Amino acid sequence: MKQQAHDFHIPVMGTAFTIDTPYKVARFGISSVVSIGDDELCEAMRKYYAEMYHIEYVPINKKDDVDYRAKRITAYLNLLDDLINHQVHQMKVTPFTDTSDNTKFFELLKNDHPMKAVFNSMIASSGDERLRLEAQCKDYIAPGAIDVNIMTKLDRTNYDKNNEPLPDEYSDAVSALRGFANSKINAGIVFSAGFNRRLFAHCENVADFYNQDGEFKKRLILKVSDYRSSLIQGRFLAKKGIWVSEYRIESGLNCGGHAFATDGLLCGPIMEEFKKNKPALDDECHAICNDVLSKKGKARIPHNVTSKVTYQGGIGTDSEQQFLMNYYNIASTGWATPFLLVPEVTTLDNATRLLLEKAGKDDCYLSGVSPLGVPFNTVKNTESEHQKLERVESGRPGSPCPKGHLIFDTEFTKKPICKASVLYQKRKIEQLKKLDLVSADYEDTFTKIIDKACLCEDLAAPALVEYGIENNRPLKSTVCAGPNIAYYNKIVTMKEMIDHIYGRINLIEDANRPSFFVAELNMYIQYLTNELKSLSEKVSQIEIKRLSAFAQNLRDGMQYYIDLTKEKYTETERYKEKMLSEFNDAKLRLDALIENNPQVFSLLMQLA
Repeated sequence: MKQQAHDFHIPVMGTAFTIDTPYKVARFGISSVVSIGDDELCEAMRKYYAEMYHIEYVPINKKDDVDYRAKRITAYLNLLDDLINHQVHQMKVTPFTDTSDNTKFFELLKNDHPMKAVFNSMIASSGDERLRLEAQCKDYIAPGAIDVNIMTKLDRTNYDKNNEPLPDEYSDAVSALRGFANSKINAGIVFSAGFNRRLFAHCENVADFYNQDGEFKKRLILKVSDYRSSLIQGRFLAKKGIWVSEYRIESGLNCGGHAFATDGLLCGPIMEEFKKNKPALDDECHAICNDVLSKKGKARIPHNVTSKVTYQGGIGTDSEQQFLMNYYNIASTGWATPFLLVPEVTTLDNATRLLLEKAGKDDCYLSGVSPLGVPFNTVKNTESEHQKLERVESGRPGSPCPKGHLIFDTEFTKKPICKASVLYQKRKIEQLKKLDLVSADYEDTFTKIIDKACLCEDLAAPALVEYGIENNRPLKSTVCAGPNIAYYNKIVTMKEMIDHIYGRINLIEDANRPSFFVAELNMYIQYLTNELKSLSEKVSQIEIKRLSAFAQNLRDGMQYYIDLTKEKYTETERYKEKMLSEFNDAKLRLDALIENNPQVFSLLMQLA
């Protein structure tokens, strides 16, 4: 088996930011992830690229086909696959020159990659030896994966022309799965945001999920925030005969977009648990899976097939990346937010990219803009934010809700609507006015209502704005950068960012940037602080139990990090001293938080 070209991948970002990233980077052996949650955007991008390459484009219209959503996704993924395969073919038949893509392919590899040495030998050689090494290099060139992402919570039930609910197979997430399944790409699908029984049950209908001689044409990737959820989801899928090829751990808070906070479980202890227990997880899922496959008359999964563990969230340096791979046996790391400053890689309108370039720590915040009610990492002063406030000032808060992927609320209607919609916000504000609240309480509640933004529209807008794609609606961009963006302060090339990832250059000028372990810990302490502020005067026993467990997990995690830093972390002594000082500072803040809230943490104070 060939060694993979790169030790990192580019995770999904929003709906637009990586919608065509494979077209930009796959030919260099870099895997990336496309969101297939927005079929309208997929269709618009297919039209854009078809016209660019003078390929026949036949629209797939909503009114003409009940399965339009799946078919749009299939058509777009197939077009991406065709374009990338053409790029790679050209690289294999083109001579190596200083500026050619095939040369760039090898220049981007990390310095100790075996094929980099072959390439360098080829450049220095001549005659038959050069021809032999050229052939070896060109044979190695292969594209990175066009992986895709489904946010499992976005699984709206759809309706027919008579306003009757369609069968489950036409729900948003299941349709997207079918769109991926029917495509010709050899890739993985990432299920993010947790367990969805309806979606998971349909996985056994995907023929390419079943192995052939230990290989899978299509692979299932679970994005997870802890080991326990991986175990539950892995077992459920195994009982369907479906093998999970990768568990993609993402930091609960130190990430872009929706932040699914754990119960105070930190990424280091989570990865330690995976390191310790993954062989047992693989063994159990092998046994369950193969029993089911035998009964189905399908090929069993060879025992040498194992799942991968990857990590993403807040990584900022080569030393952090290397520690993850060497100590935790991480197969690949995900670098997302920094690539928002790389126009060659991500799709973002220029105004928003400039906003990110200037963003500092005070501009990054965990917001309440998501209609899902899940905290959402973003930055201040986006065009989306300005538009939202303009609508409020004009007396018409909320969005027209043109796409409706986030319709989940039934407080005022039988059929679900979105909390960012005009309909919901109008009725919620009318309800608020009748409560006769004091001014401060009224303003606080009002702000929470109008804070919700139309993420369906505003996360897709950057691609439409950047490429000048016609749209009859007023487009304003939002962005889902993680807090790590504060440490990157200039727009760079793809080569510069990859050189940074592999430690060849340094793009972070702030010497005070904390380790990603420290940064995540501080975010969780702040998250706990905010949770405590939101409590009512009379705290329930359920809340006391939850928050006590949260705080204890943070205590345990801090001690883990202190021991890890002293004994196993591979950094300079000076840097390790800085980390230990930061962990001790965090410990003091947490201890003070516990002591100042005795009504919640009385048991923890006794155990201290």
